[in-house]
Amino acid sequence: MGSRGEKAKQLFLKGYNCAQAVLIAFSDMTGLDEKTSALIASGFGGGIGRMREVCGTLCGAFMAAGIINGYDKPADFDNKARTYKMIQELAARFKEKNGSIICKELLGLKSAENTYIPEKRTAEYYKKRPCPELAKQAADILEEYLEHLTVDDTAVHNNSQKGQKL
Repeated sequence: MGSRGEKAKQLFLKGYNCAQAVLIAFSDMTGLDEKTSALIASGFGGGIGRMREVCGTLCGAFMAAGIINGYDKPADFDNKARTYKMIQELAARFKEKNGSIICKELLGLKSAENTYIPEKRTAEYYKKRPCPELAKQAADILEEYLEHLTVDDTAVHNNSQKGQKL
């Protein structure tokens, strides 16, 4: 475990936003190429459009989790519930490690900066931001979660395989 976390961290340090970094780290599992992943997640950085709400690293993890193990049929109530349970479990694991899932709280801000302009990535930026490490953690949490899924936990159930690992 941990290879996707390190990849997400390095992608963030390369300049991708937090959500992009995590989603791209799972490209081989989502079937999305890097460009498509980056485009999909582009508005979720900075706690969703720099509003400092739900941490972008988690948004990226949630997007990857949904693509990998979500549901796609509107009337599929059971898999909708299973997907929401998965997202809540991922959020709880992240919150347990960090005390919050809210960007501004993770950054130690009292409120959002009320600007859509992203900060330049400088050495000072990286000194004051936990984001590279949070990207690593979010990807590690999702990777660990996916490693422990059984067929029972997935959108595709086959009664003859119940209890088996994926």
